Amino acid sequence: MTTRPPLAPVILVRGSESVLVERARTALVTQAREDDPNVEITTIQAASYETGTLLLLASPSLFGEQRAIIAEGAESMSDAFLSDALAYIEAPEDDVLFVICHGGGVRGKKLLDAIAKRFPVMACDPIKKESEKADFVKRDFNGAGRRIENDAIHSLLAAVGSDLRELDAAVRQLIADTTGAVTVATVDRYYSGRVEATGFRVADAAARGDAAEALTLVRHAISTGTNPVPIIGALAMKLRTLAKVAAARGRGLTARDLSLAPWQMERAQRDLRGWTPEGLAHAILAVARADEDAKGASRDPGYAVERAILAITRARNGG
Repeated sequence: MTTRPPLAPVILVRGSESVLVERARTALVTQAREDDPNVEITTIQAASYETGTLLLLASPSLFGEQRAIIAEGAESMSDAFLSDALAYIEAPEDDVLFVICHGGGVRGKKLLDAIAKRFPVMACDPIKKESEKADFVKRDFNGAGRRIENDAIHSLLAAVGSDLRELDAAVRQLIADTTGAVTVATVDRYYSGRVEATGFRVADAAARGDAAEALTLVRHAISTGTNPVPIIGALAMKLRTLAKVAAARGRGLTARDLSLAPWQMERAQRDLRGWTPEGLAHAILAVARADEDAKGASRDPGYAVERAILAITRARNGG
């Protein structure tokens, strides 16, 4: 059994990824309450802070309860906050948890550097890479004692898109509303109606050379009002990933080198079976033409995406 380290008197939560900042704050407050159910929680705004406030809040309590002071918006801290915080961290109170949330930038650099030398820093930097988002999903499932298949992570990212808050909500929903291992079928049951999910399902089918499934999916999507442009975008992304992994063969490059999650690289390697370099080149050109047609060069964007799918599957199958 592992035990958590005790809370430090001062902790810096630094970064602009709001989901991670909220999680860090919640985890710290939860631990403070577990250590002392009567802990007094106070939130202050660093931008509007007035001299002496921190000293007042951190003063020993008559009743001896623990205190937690959460300073928000330190990236816009007032001069008074900077001065008082610098003085406070030199001799912090033992029964006070002082959490400073700084969203990024250089404001208060002297304070940030001083904290980093002596106290913990919780990094909450933006999550941008697909591989980092995949790790985010996997960590959440592991933390909940649940398992999600790698292909299901791919489907979830395709369905939810790039917004981390939406991804966070989707992960929490799947953990709360399902049991057992989360599979592609599970994700499809919850999110198959999303445009992104449809686009990536079409791209996966086309990359496998399954023209019938890809055309069925895309015709259903278009008949229910889906714009063909994001579907073409999903086709392009799929082919770019295949081309990137194909070019890395024999060069000893890892998934990290290619800015991919390990499961993405494994899937691409699997999907590349049956493809030739010439076939990939023809498929990429076909999608580029479809993108141009769908964005104005053709009167029928739906036909453009169908023609691209047929070109991709023919290229995959040696046609």
